[in-house]
Amino acid sequence: MPLQLETEILTLVTRHPFIIARGGQGEYRTVMVRLRDADGVEGWGEAAPTFYYGETTETVLAALARYRDALPDDPYDLERAEARLKATLGGNPAARVALSSALHDLVAKRLGVPLWRLWGLDPAGAPRSTFTIGLDTPERMRAKVLEAAEYPILKVKLGTARDAEILRTLRDATDRELRVDANGAWTAKQAIAMLPVLEEFGVTVLEQPLPAHDLEGLGLVRRAARIPVIADESCLVATDIPRVAPHVDGINLKLAKCGSLREALRMVATARAHGLTVMVGCMIESSLGITAAAHLTPLVDIVDLDGAALLANDPFDGATIAGGQVRLPTGPGLGVTRR
Repeated sequence: MPLQLETEILTLVTRHPFIIARGGQGEYRTVMVRLRDADGVEGWGEAAPTFYYGETTETVLAALARYRDALPDDPYDLERAEARLKATLGGNPAARVALSSALHDLVAKRLGVPLWRLWGLDPAGAPRSTFTIGLDTPERMRAKVLEAAEYPILKVKLGTARDAEILRTLRDATDRELRVDANGAWTAKQAIAMLPVLEEFGVTVLEQPLPAHDLEGLGLVRRAARIPVIADESCLVATDIPRVAPHVDGINLKLAKCGSLREALRMVATARAHGLTVMVGCMIESSLGITAAAHLTPLVDIVDLDGAALLANDPFDGATIAGGQVRLPTGPGLGVTRR
């Protein structure tokens, strides 16, 4: 009997409108995927579409309808399943990773083990996660810092005409570690000019300072910087890493960009082969999507999995980052339950 596919639209509301250099909003629609086998075992996954990468809730649903006929008869056939989905319809990484997560969840549930154990990992090796402070007025950013008092590492969104003011506001409000993400909003000249400012305020990591295509500019910034420069939008899948590696110190992998959990594992291995720092990040998504990514955390150096922690209405329980420390579920599969 072929796997049965069901979908459900999830409406997620953030505690505050989540604003970055490209804009933002306070409500997000993701898609939950359920795959059920002949014995009634279900695997779950979540698609968190991002317009920047050409996906919407509607395109995800349309892609899943195409992928329905390409689902494997044997859920254990994970490698071939990934290739078959990609051959059926390229692109659509958020839609494909929802199916990849569901398949891995289903297989690990059938084996009765957490996904991290299936991969031979130790959850105690997971680094602490950052908590993101989105763009806002100085008063609201100070309030967000106070609300995030339990998190020892904050990530600050920049890419505005008042970046130095934002850093000053946050540094006046806290002495915690600060990391920065400009979401590609600076030029190389602007980024290099910002480096002394970042140093003044004790910033420890600089993520995607330049537009995705400007690898030469990233190299200039990296050579001028005394903190790691991490590529996010410049690096989507494992085959991007060889051309990006000479220009940065590390890469940020996200499931919604790379399209499958197996591709995420390939990205970790490829980045390590090039001597790069590895970060795992996320979109605004529920604990279902966050937990799938969290199972990778024992393999990486930097974690930014606060997407569910930013929500006011997370419909699932799964991995947590309470106090910044990633804690993985011990139940079989992804270990996610519905609230």
